[in-house]
Amino acid sequence: MTLIARPTFPPNHFKEFLAYIKANKDKVTYANAGIGAASHLCGMLFMSTIQTEFLTVPYKGTGPAMNDLLGGQVDFMCDQTTNTTSQIKSGKVKAYAVTSKKRVPSLPDLPTLDEEGLKGFEVGIWHGLYAPKGTPKPVIDKLSSALQQSVKDETVRKRFADLGAETMPPERATPDALRKHLKAEIDKWGPLIKKAGVYAD
Repeated sequence: MTLIARPTFPPNHFKEFLAYIKANKDKVTYANAGIGAASHLCGMLFMSTIQTEFLTVPYKGTGPAMNDLLGGQVDFMCDQTTNTTSQIKSGKVKAYAVTSKKRVPSLPDLPTLDEEGLKGFEVGIWHGLYAPKGTPKPVIDKLSSALQQSVKDETVRKRFADLGAETMPPERATPDALRKHLKAEIDKWGPLIKKAGVYAD
């Protein structure tokens, strides 16, 4: 995900941004795609990490939030690279950092929040494929096989990279791998969400 702001937002880099947020916490506005969205979670954890509460403005999706950010109605937001990379590259928004452990290949000049001093801060988006309970195993196996083939396809991999995303390795595109990953994510985020709950809408 990326931490971005309206084009006229005063700070020009993250350290200025952080100082500005802390100094103007009663004035700045943070847009998110709705309660429970990844952008809401990112903002909530960001507030908890910097120990500064600011006004959050929930929207019904990233599109309306981005429109108001571009129009200057709200100050900043945190959203997926797939939604923000084109806006960043075109200079329509100010970008301060990415929330991944390492820099994003499509945005190589954008530092990570960890690099900028928020050690261990990480919010990442992942997607899984699900089928209704009771779906016959041969059908699940066929879907899993097709997914494993697609994540190896160079065209698919390049398209993901262009959007600031990456495909999982084929061995992680299996039902068992998804179950393990989901459990690990719940174990990781559960305590963090509870700890940051004071900042929830």
